[in-house]
Amino acid sequence: MSKANDPSLRSWVEVAAGSDFPIQNLPFGIFKTQSSSPRVGVAIGDQVLDLAILNKLGYLDDLKIDNSVFTNQYLNDFIALGKQTTNALRERISHLLNVNTSDLRDNKEARVKVLQYISNVQMQMPVKVGDYTDFYSSIDHATNVGTMFRDPNNALLPNWKHLPVGYHGRASSITISGTNFHRPKGQTKPNENEPPVFGPCRLLDFELETAFIIGKSTQLGESITTDNADEHIFGMVLFNDWSARDIQTWEYVPLGPFLAKNFASTVSPWVVTLEALEPFRVPGYKQDPKVLSYLEYSGDKNIDIHLDVFIQPEGGEETLVSHSNYKFMYWTMEQQLAHHTVNGCNMNIGDMLASGTISGPTPDSFGSMLEITWRGTKPVKMKDGSERKFINDNDSVIIRGYCEKNGVRIGFGESRSKALPAL
Repeated sequence: MSKANDPSLRSWVEVAAGSDFPIQNLPFGIFKTQSSSPRVGVAIGDQVLDLAILNKLGYLDDLKIDNSVFTNQYLNDFIALGKQTTNALRERISHLLNVNTSDLRDNKEARVKVLQYISNVQMQMPVKVGDYTDFYSSIDHATNVGTMFRDPNNALLPNWKHLPVGYHGRASSITISGTNFHRPKGQTKPNENEPPVFGPCRLLDFELETAFIIGKSTQLGESITTDNADEHIFGMVLFNDWSARDIQTWEYVPLGPFLAKNFASTVSPWVVTLEALEPFRVPGYKQDPKVLSYLEYSGDKNIDIHLDVFIQPEGGEETLVSHSNYKFMYWTMEQQLAHHTVNGCNMNIGDMLASGTISGPTPDSFGSMLEITWRGTKPVKMKDGSERKFINDNDSVIIRGYCEKNGVRIGFGESRSKALPAL
C-alpha cells in the first residue's frame, strides 16, 4: 500500500469530519482566482494547495518538475510526466501536509501563499478532452432499458455479455460542474402514426456515471491489456451524461446516440487518482458466459464508490432520487480499455471514458429518471411537494460520490448543473 494511503495519517491542515478530501485523497484539479491564471492544485479539506507556488518556493525541488507544468490550464502536461513522477509528487505532498512534518506547517508566510479556500477559487475543466467514449456497462441498467423498450424475456442484446458496448461521443460539450445548459431541441415522434415534429426535448434526463481519464498514450495499432490497463488510467471523476430521451427514441436506430447525447455532459472538477482508490477495490460480477481471453482479468477490479443523485428545484431543497454504487458495474474499466484498444485504436492523455449509467438491482439504486419513474409512470415527489417524471426547466441535478473504509473517506466532490429553458 502507498504510504499516502495509510489510514492513520493526519494533516496539520484542518479537515472536517466527513470531508471528501482528507490527506489520504489528494486529488488534482485546475483552479484560478481573480488575480491568477489557471493552475494546478490539490484539494485538502476545504482548501486548495497551489502547486505552482509550492514548487516556486522550493518544496518540490527534489522532483525537478518545470513550473510551467503547474501554471497550466489543464492537467494533461502534468499527467504526461508519468505515474512514477505523479505518484512521487502525491507522496511528497502527503509528507508536507502530514501533521508531524514541520517544513510547511511552521512556515506561516509560505502557508498563506500556498493555501486558499476552495470557496474563494473558481474550478476549471481538469483536462483537455481530446476524445470521449461512453460505455453501456451496468447490467441492471441495460436490463431495465431492454425490458422497457424490447422483450422483458430477452432484455439484453446477444452481444451484451460478450463485450463492453460503447459509442464515441462529443468531447466539446463536456463541461465543468457549475456550468448550466439550455434544454436541447430536436426531432421527436410523439405519435407513431404521424410525422416527426421539431421542438424542445420534453423528456430530459440525467445519467449517473463516472469517467476515467487516460494517463498514458498509445500508438496506432497498439493494444492495452487488462493486466496493464491501470498503468494507462490516471484517475476518475463523476460524470452526468445528460440525455434527451424523446429525441433518443426517434434517432438512435440505426446508428445509436447522436443529438440526444451530445448537447451537455457535466464532470466533477477534482480527479481522484487510481492510487487513492486502490484500498476500495472489491470483487466484480461473475461474468457468465466466460469472456474471451483478452477480456479476462485477475484480482478485484470493481471499486466500492457510493453514488448519490439529487434534484434541486429552483429555490428549493435537494431531494435524493438515487443511491447507487460503482461496484454494480458488470464490465470493469480495465476491460473497457482493453476492448477499446484491441483493434489498435490509439489513446491519448486526457481522453475521457465514461462508465455508462450506473444502476443497481433495486429501484432506489437506479441511475436515471427513465428507470426511477419507469418511463414516467411512477413520478418522484420532491420535498416541496411537486413531482418529477423527468427533469424540469431550472432544476439542478447534483451527483456526489465517495468511498469509505477504515475511517477514511475518499470523495469526488460533486457534479452539478442546471437545466435552463430551451433557447
